[in-house]
Amino acid sequence: MELLRNAVRPYAWGSRTIIPELQGRPVPAPHPEAELWMGAHPGDPSHVVGPDGVERSLLEVVEADPLGQLGEKCARRWDGRLPFLLKILAVEEPLSMQAHPSAEQAAAGYAREEAAGIARDAANRNYPDPTAKPELVCALTEFHALAGFRDPHRTVELLNAIETPGLAKYTQLLSAQPDSDGLRALFTTWITLPQATLDELLPEVLDACVLHVKERGEFDLECRTILELGEAHPQDAGVLAALLLNRLVLRAGEAIYLPAGNLHLYLRGTAVEILANSDNILRCGLTPKHVDVPELLRVVDFRCEGMPVQLPEPGQRAAVYHTDAPEFELSRFEWTERDRQSVAVEPAGPQILLCTQGRVRVRALDGTELELGRGQSLWLAASDPAVELVPVGGDAVQLFRATPGTCAD
Repeated sequence: MELLRNAVRPYAWGSRTIIPELQGRPVPAPHPEAELWMGAHPGDPSHVVGPDGVERSLLEVVEADPLGQLGEKCARRWDGRLPFLLKILAVEEPLSMQAHPSAEQAAAGYAREEAAGIARDAANRNYPDPTAKPELVCALTEFHALAGFRDPHRTVELLNAIETPGLAKYTQLLSAQPDSDGLRALFTTWITLPQATLDELLPEVLDACVLHVKERGEFDLECRTILELGEAHPQDAGVLAALLLNRLVLRAGEAIYLPAGNLHLYLRGTAVEILANSDNILRCGLTPKHVDVPELLRVVDFRCEGMPVQLPEPGQRAAVYHTDAPEFELSRFEWTERDRQSVAVEPAGPQILLCTQGRVRVRALDGTELELGRGQSLWLAASDPAVELVPVGGDAVQLFRATPGTCAD
């Protein structure tokens, strides 16, 4: 059981206040801070801090003793790698629109690019590793996102509500086939439009969205989102693609799971994210980075099955966010100001505990204990004994726990 010192990723879309404030550092930070990484990702691993203050890379710790740190089952299943990465997201501006491959797609894509001799850090590399990248995001504050394809009948209603002469034929394309095949056809048409056609269509759509907002139409939130994206990316086909996705507003504690193929875009808010330890991203647009349309179309899942939101149960001290991802599972523990009941946590392979509110004492059965304050985290190796979580002080406490997925057992 050791404290972690974690890496901050300074992407341009991040906040200058959220992560520094969480960690008790001066606010605002000199530059945007977008993500706080907790794990053994090769690009920016956490460091474990020993009782003597000596730090060691968690990646090196795991590589030196995979059986002791991960446990035999996890080490064997994931070839000696920690399979998950835990993050804090501080989203102040929209990210790129993207999807992630399945395990089979990632393995095949990685093999193709290795055979083609594309450097793993090349800008046009789609698959820097051969693994899947499912993810789950749990809101800490109100969190806004686009995720998954909206029911096409409902999307036809949206397109009719903002219809323009240039948009009409595309609305008819989907209304004639309001299913996943129709969505694929419309999405493919839009993201492959010649730039000259796009430059004519996008201003029409944005003007129609302005009018819809002024008239307080039914799709006010969707139109405001399109206007926001259009202002930042005035010539990008991803703005049109955003018309096809579910517009979600998560409240604190609510979560969405993004399996392989789910097209999504985070807009703003603060969240805990857990994902497979992979860098495989297929971008659709709204970014200056590499966009490979043919490969994206192979990966995107056009099924429109709704985008279920996992809701926390009121009054429950512990909650598990269920997914079919073998790489990870996320749990949340909460105590009110009056609730000081301890909670036992059994060994579950490698674990990361993250405190996001209040203070909690982590006490091992062998007598070892560490106290976590807001913004702090610790590493529990598979060989560590069971621990007990004890809220400290009189404030409400919130703690997240990351483990390998139970469906991998």
